[in-house]
Amino acid sequence: MHDRNIRVGLLGLGQMGRNHLRVLSLLRGVDIAFVYDANADHAANVAAQYGVETASNLDAAVGNVDALIVCTPTATHAEYVLRFAPRVRALFVEKPLAHSLDAAHAIEKAVQGHGTFVQVGFIERFNPAVVGLERVLRDAERVISIDFTRTNRLSSRITDVDVVMDLMIHDIDLALYLNGPVKTTAAQGVVQNGLIEFASAQLIHQNGRFSRLQASRITEKKIRLIQATCDDRFVDCDLLRKEIQIHRQSVTQQSDFSAYSIASQQESVVVGQQEALLSELQTFIQAVRGKGNAPVPVLDSGISSLAIAEDIIMAISKGHA
Repeated sequence: MHDRNIRVGLLGLGQMGRNHLRVLSLLRGVDIAFVYDANADHAANVAAQYGVETASNLDAAVGNVDALIVCTPTATHAEYVLRFAPRVRALFVEKPLAHSLDAAHAIEKAVQGHGTFVQVGFIERFNPAVVGLERVLRDAERVISIDFTRTNRLSSRITDVDVVMDLMIHDIDLALYLNGPVKTTAAQGVVQNGLIEFASAQLIHQNGRFSRLQASRITEKKIRLIQATCDDRFVDCDLLRKEIQIHRQSVTQQSDFSAYSIASQQESVVVGQQEALLSELQTFIQAVRGKGNAPVPVLDSGISSLAIAEDIIMAISKGHA
């Protein structure tokens, strides 16, 4: 396993699945054993572009792989994981882990019984800006609050999940990653055509920090922004531009102690530019090989994020009852 190529199967060839296929085709030490999509014609067309095989018999195909990547619709995640966890060494499941917390716990029980490694597709953990932000916050005197803003006009490809499970779930994971476990949750939102399309949530963490999250699929502008208020700095982190700005104040007092001036200082943090999905899949393949110690979003991360997401959805739903 340490020396030979890792054989990977890919389920689901929507937009995200095709992105996975593109990156997998670039990875050294990886063989794409097969691709699969519920639309067989679509699967054949995509497979032909990359010179890979499609799976005509999914159960037989999975028996010949080391790892499986699940990029199918959210409602099918649990079905595929429960079906194949006993048969593969490792599973990568796109976010969210499952369509419900109950389904996620069923996955937890199944994979623990077979020792299967599960990585959840929280790609923002691998965004170079987030990697840099984590270092900046680690050096801060005290983190008080972090604000997360994520907006994107509704995509026609998203019809099965609301904005909490589609967009906000990324920032729920980041809030837990950066601020720790949550003590209380409050939320408000806007419902359109039976789905939450705008959500605002406030989390109080067990360590006393606050997280404020806003996600929207009715906002025309695409935004991916994290802003952190600390005792000694304010941090702007743009996930799209991969930019971090640190703002500080310096106070200069006159010798007679009768006057002082406040000056603002701004510092830019240099971050890498490597594609997050490439880093994410490289980390997954290393885990399949039994190597690596990166802070990988594993099964527990997927379950914890789902629990908070369900609390947020319930709070918004009650407000619209």
